[in-house]
Amino acid sequence: MTSSLESALVLGIDIGTSGVRAVLMNSKFDEVAQQSSLLSDFGSNHRNPAFWWKSLESTLKQLRIEAHEQWSQVAGISVDGTSGTMLALNNKLEPIGDALMYNDPVKDPDVLGQIRQYAPRESAAHGATSGLAKLMKFQEINGCHRVLHQADWVIGKFIGEYRWSDENNSLKTGYDPIQREWPNWISQTKARRELLPEPKEPGQVMGEIDQKIADRFGLARDIKIVSGTTDGCAAFLATGASEIGDGVTSLGSTLVVKILSDQPVFAPEYGIYSHRIGDQWLPGGASNTGGNVLTHFFSDKELLKLSKNIDPETTVDLDYYPLLKPGERFPINDPTFPPRLEPKPAGDQTFLHGLLLGMSAVEALAYNRLDELGGPVLRSLRTVGGGAKNSVWTALRQEKIPVPILNIASDQAAAGAARLAWKGLLSS
Repeated sequence: MTSSLESALVLGIDIGTSGVRAVLMNSKFDEVAQQSSLLSDFGSNHRNPAFWWKSLESTLKQLRIEAHEQWSQVAGISVDGTSGTMLALNNKLEPIGDALMYNDPVKDPDVLGQIRQYAPRESAAHGATSGLAKLMKFQEINGCHRVLHQADWVIGKFIGEYRWSDENNSLKTGYDPIQREWPNWISQTKARRELLPEPKEPGQVMGEIDQKIADRFGLARDIKIVSGTTDGCAAFLATGASEIGDGVTSLGSTLVVKILSDQPVFAPEYGIYSHRIGDQWLPGGASNTGGNVLTHFFSDKELLKLSKNIDPETTVDLDYYPLLKPGERFPINDPTFPPRLEPKPAGDQTFLHGLLLGMSAVEALAYNRLDELGGPVLRSLRTVGGGAKNSVWTALRQEKIPVPILNIASDQAAAGAARLAWKGLLSS
């Protein structure tokens, strides 16, 4: 590393569903400063790209004040956005109306039928919320000149041109991460492939910051703009996981597992596809169990109190598969799979103990399933989400998954974007 980079900082920006968060990171991957702003502070329409930018401006204004003299040391910027959120631009490269968010479905049966007919079985472009379905709806708008993913548009604002994307955000729009190209089958649908940006490998320098934008934010004029990723991939990178077999479990409302692999895993029957991170891959799956089951039965206060009294070494003869209704996606694929929540013991503490044991067993089965499907053997585990704070749950998980459970470097997706900015600087 050159001496100039040793004292440099990078800026990672996360455009989330409720707001914007930004992190300044040094060459040792330490977070020097961070700030955030809520979209709701600028308007109620979270689909309006103008509010994304206003929230970003507010965040960077606060961050500049916090960083003070260090602000002049920023040398690179990268951005992550919500996977599957897209917007259309006119010929002046201005947004046309609202974006379609990651969870906004396209209900046109012709669009969905075209994708179903031509997209390969393993493609992530299937489904009503896919990026490709959204492209096919946006292209119907009079004057549509380009269709971008959320992170593409924000990076475009920084670089002054709207022609780039990244391989991760492009995956649900039909991008082929193995051949590293927009495949020919996209043109067999009614999709206009020429409206799409050109994907770059996450962490690749795309150019320098636009001079007007640099001046607006008080940034140096030679800052490198680096291709970004999705919010999910950024959250994984933020933890510090970097070796084949490193796993990250998200214990939020659902249970999501991801593992770093040396080869892709495609198992659409389980909702599994693989994002590409350089020459490595990030397959993962999501179960319907998780914190939503716990909060259905207990308040936050009750969970805290009951958990403190559970002895992880105590044997509980309960074989739960905690679900709120029939149906599971992963690690078991069965839309009629029944919840197992019986017998219910008299005491709430024992019931919670059984639920946590059941979820720990589901997590262990999930990593075993990824192994069976072609992924690597789990070698270490990191945890994000609200459940990571529950020490009893961690102890129960450790019994089911006998690998080191490591501390995370950060729980902020913006820190993952910052790591990509460093990747770009160090390889340029």
